[in-house]
Amino acid sequence: MEREDILAREKAKMKQTLLEETSITLLRSGFTVKSLKGCFDLLARKEDKIILLKIIADSNSLSSASVEEMKKISSCVDATPIIITEKSGQALKDNVVYARQGVFTINLQTFRKALTHELPFVRSGKAGLTASLDGKKLRKRREEDGMSLSGLSRKLGVTKKMITQYEAQTSDIALQKAFRLYDLFGTDVFRQIDIFSEMDKIVYSCMSEVGKKYYQFGFKTVEAKRNVFDIIAKKEKELILTTLGDKFNKDITSLSRILDAESLIVFDKRKPKADIPVIAKEEFLELESEKELIKVLKE
Repeated sequence: MEREDILAREKAKMKQTLLEETSITLLRSGFTVKSLKGCFDLLARKEDKIILLKIIADSNSLSSASVEEMKKISSCVDATPIIITEKSGQALKDNVVYARQGVFTINLQTFRKALTHELPFVRSGKAGLTASLDGKKLRKRREEDGMSLSGLSRKLGVTKKMITQYEAQTSDIALQKAFRLYDLFGTDVFRQIDIFSEMDKIVYSCMSEVGKKYYQFGFKTVEAKRNVFDIIAKKEKELILTTLGDKFNKDITSLSRILDAESLIVFDKRKPKADIPVIAKEEFLELESEKELIKVLKE
């Protein structure tokens, strides 16, 4: 038991250090940063770029449910979810992109470089560490450098036929050959991995009565357990963060401001004192149109 307590304290300390260093990195890069509680630890925004980050000592301790919630919330607010960690069972390598159920997982050093537009090009997958080679760019750089197919094949230790195949398509190549190409041409011949790219489309669902009501009005809706808000609903440019219950968490005000969102409390019994719109659950469920909902938000 004592050993487990020691390990837990070490993980907590590691996470706190990583959280502080990540926050400083973002602030120095011009982002507005907000600490969160729930499936994310940080919200960062710079102009139209929104990043939701999970900071964790070891990503292997993340549950599948938490990662799925991360993906849904990020998709709903047009943000990129990123997991920052130093371990995923084993220590993460610099400038290598890993994945946790489709969410980019990287260490802090890789994240720092990405913020300065030095995107990684090495990916960890079932085949081990590989790089995505852009055949057209390889041929262009080889010809610009006056290098023949034979010359490049000798430097890489492969046949001319293999070089021709490389140049004919985009393909994943083993790390050893990727590093040889990197020494010759730098990152120009590789397809860089944009860790800030948009995610695949998510299937939305909501089980609560309030969530279903939003859905009736045409909103895509996500239930966000263990977060500052309970439901997030989006329709075109309208974004609403909704808290269920009789308490007011002031963090939702600053969070809404950063996300350019509206905020709403739907209470059950006792109306909370708050500086955001408040409505009883019964009244909310009786709303008949999106127009009535928007009126509640604007009053």
